[in-house]
Amino acid sequence: MNKFHPFLGFIFFLCSMAFAQNQTWTLEDCVKRAIEENISIKQSELDYANAELDKLGAFASFFPSVSANANHSWNIGLNQNITTGLLENVTTQFSSMSVGMGVDIYNGLQNINRLHRANLSLLARQYQLADIADNVSLLVANAYLQVMFNREILGVQKAQLDVSKEELERTQQLIQAGALTRRDIFEIEANIATQEQALIQAENAYRLTKINLAQLLMITDYENFEIANEDFEVPLSQILNETPKDIFEKSLTLRNDIKLSVTNLEIAEKDVELSKGALQPSIGAFYSYSTRISYSDRIRGTGEFSEIPIGYVAGTGQVVNTQIEGREVIGPLPIADQLGLNDGHNFGIQLSIPIFNGFSLKNNVKRNKINVERAKNQLEQQKLDLESTINQAYNDALGAFTFYEAAQKTVRARKDAYDNAQDSYAAGVTNAFEYAQIKQRYESAVSDQVRAKFDYIFKLKVLEFYFGLKLEI
Repeated sequence: MNKFHPFLGFIFFLCSMAFAQNQTWTLEDCVKRAIEENISIKQSELDYANAELDKLGAFASFFPSVSANANHSWNIGLNQNITTGLLENVTTQFSSMSVGMGVDIYNGLQNINRLHRANLSLLARQYQLADIADNVSLLVANAYLQVMFNREILGVQKAQLDVSKEELERTQQLIQAGALTRRDIFEIEANIATQEQALIQAENAYRLTKINLAQLLMITDYENFEIANEDFEVPLSQILNETPKDIFEKSLTLRNDIKLSVTNLEIAEKDVELSKGALQPSIGAFYSYSTRISYSDRIRGTGEFSEIPIGYVAGTGQVVNTQIEGREVIGPLPIADQLGLNDGHNFGIQLSIPIFNGFSLKNNVKRNKINVERAKNQLEQQKLDLESTINQAYNDALGAFTFYEAAQKTVRARKDAYDNAQDSYAAGVTNAFEYAQIKQRYESAVSDQVRAKFDYIFKLKVLEFYFGLKLEI
């Protein structure tokens, strides 16, 4: 059985490739892919990761700072023994270790404000990421509808060309029957040549819009990229029953770019509090523990004493002696004993009061207040821009719907005229030139109707997007 495994794997690979090539992409698939692959979104995700690190750092500022130090040194020549305090002309080794800790007791509430700012910054990055995703989704929806529009136009051009070729055959039969002259076929042949050119243009436009959509999705296999073959009518929507003011008011609560501006304003206000905190006194506590080790030999008494004369008594001449204990050289104390004998503690409270620093702290407060005003202006400008955009989108959607209804009426009227011209042409009442003109007007009306339909759909989706509805077809 094992000898068949490579063959089965190869078959599975071919099936997978065939499935990938035959995959058709819905709008939902395209939006999901674009959000996953878009470079701007990936960059925004990195900004969000940085904001998370900033929040972690702000949270860690509430904990004491702890540090440890250790060193080992060699002293050669005449040096002071740091343990005995004596000058010695020897080579010695010493080790020292210390552990220190510091903690903020009060620093103008800067740690608390810094944590609040980090939370706001993290929220701002979330809104930024969501806003970019919204813009990418709208861009993909527009490109997707462009592909659908050009595909439908291509279908219309093919259908019209097929009808024209059938008319050419029918005209040739009428000429052979003597009902029409040879001159009647020239206009139809010219019309077919024009339609073949239009078909080539439609194919190129369809191919280019597919490539544009595939590039948005970071897909390089343009030839095998196809969107889903959906046949749909113009969607019914109640959005046009809303007023632009209602849409704007709801959009203010939904739009991520507005939420981002509001959050940026809160960040600017928090920066003012942080800079004011730097003007206040700060109190901190500290503690450190240190010890040291000496590797030098020691001199100690042997317990044996000898008398040594140190002088004479005046008048009697009696010798004055003293006892001096003998000494011997021994090794250093055990390390465990030295750690306890040579250790020390250092602790206290530190007060720092900013008095004069070149106006830098006060200037930071003023600068951050200016940033607050700038953030307020930016928020108000975005609200004005949003209201203007929604009014424009509402008028565009309403106008596109009206134009689409007019295009439908035009198609119906042109269709009736075209059907009547067909009967008249077959009966010899209408000549080929007049018939071709009526047919061309009907074909142009059909193309205008397709264009009006997709223009209305996109503008409707834009308006629904601002109203908070999901992008779907």
